[in-house]
Amino acid sequence: MELKARHKLAFAVGALGKDIVYMLVASYLLYYYNVVLGVDSAFVGFVMMGARIFDAINDPFMGIVVSKTRTRFGKFRPWIFAGTVMNAVTVYALFAAPGDTDSVFRIWLIVFYLLWGITYTLMDIPFWSMIPAVTRPGKDREQMSSLARSASGIGDALPTVLTMTVVPILSAGTAIADYRIGFKWWGLIIAIVFIVSESICVFLVPEKTIEEGEKSPGIGKMFKSLFSNDQAMVIVFSVILVYTALNITSNLILYFFQFDVGDTDAYSIFVAAVFAVQVLIMLTFPLYRKAVSKFRLFFMGFVIQIAGFVVLLGMSLADIYSTTSWMVLLIPGALVYAGYGILNVLLTIFLSDSVDYGEYKNGVREEAVIFSMQTFTVKLASGIAVAIAGAAIDLIGLNTKTLVQSTETLNGLRFFMTIPAIILLIIGIIVFKKLYKLNDEEMKHIGEGLKRN
Repeated sequence: MELKARHKLAFAVGALGKDIVYMLVASYLLYYYNVVLGVDSAFVGFVMMGARIFDAINDPFMGIVVSKTRTRFGKFRPWIFAGTVMNAVTVYALFAAPGDTDSVFRIWLIVFYLLWGITYTLMDIPFWSMIPAVTRPGKDREQMSSLARSASGIGDALPTVLTMTVVPILSAGTAIADYRIGFKWWGLIIAIVFIVSESICVFLVPEKTIEEGEKSPGIGKMFKSLFSNDQAMVIVFSVILVYTALNITSNLILYFFQFDVGDTDAYSIFVAAVFAVQVLIMLTFPLYRKAVSKFRLFFMGFVIQIAGFVVLLGMSLADIYSTTSWMVLLIPGALVYAGYGILNVLLTIFLSDSVDYGEYKNGVREEAVIFSMQTFTVKLASGIAVAIAGAAIDLIGLNTKTLVQSTETLNGLRFFMTIPAIILLIIGIIVFKKLYKLNDEEMKHIGEGLKRN
């Protein structure tokens, strides 16, 4: 299927709206329940991590359901729209917790975070599954992946940059406790934007018509083809490492600016700048991809990101920033998000390529089943990161009721923001170099083989 520019743009709009919702939950749920509502941070992390156990069963199952869907609207778009509407409701509910007791907050979090994960799966798996389904390996797929991931980067940036500016404005007062009102209305606004953006995607992006009588493989064959696809498994593991590394930092960075730098206004400016770098890197991906192989670019992404975390740790321990000189932190921040931008685009391309590899190797083409693993691993990475961040806040003894923290507490915060990420990324380099083999030449060979078949 040949997609026109307007189709790719509509898909990018969907990616933007989808990531606005994801980043609000991934980056601010811990802060909202811990700092605003007063729920223990370790408990929030435990709930988010525990929900991933359910996802291990739910997400691949949903991938199979999508693969077996046969409607006149296609197999992806009906699920994207239905999942979006239901997920928008849960997003609003998560940030509109009722009552004023700890036990009510905990029950509300458990129920609606679990529902959020289920409904996000309904929408996310079919969304990303459309890339390998409607594009061919090579230039067309890389352009669509680059544009979609660039839009995702903007979607990530919007709630990250705007939340701590908009929430106080929407609140009835300036105290942290008043932020409950601001988060409630902000959640509603984002939920509406989400529905509008995905509607644009659903109604404007064409989907391949399923021939009458065309059948999908049985469930057993689907699972067998998934777990025998060794290249998909390598990318799934890489996604966990890369996303967990950044999510740990993104969950702690607001605490860092509030209690270490001492300026939450600077936080919004910082994330706006580093996300701008990430989006620029992803938008220009097709340009430098012409001169550099996918493998070399992938390793460059790892190295650049690791360098950023190392510089951030060095600056933190040297204590060379303050409320007036915090902008020096933009140097490591730009490195971290530039490296992540490269990895983010390539992980989507690699996973799409693994769909073609699976069809070539096993004779079964299952976009939704394979991309269900991406949905699961992205949520898993978020859960692991929040669990680590929540445990770290308790472990270092950070007191959210006062801005004054001990040197030991601040050093602990700096350590957890950087060292775990560096370790995870180093493991990622080793695993990818040793096990992934779908380079440009191999994908050309696979593409020719699929044409013959």
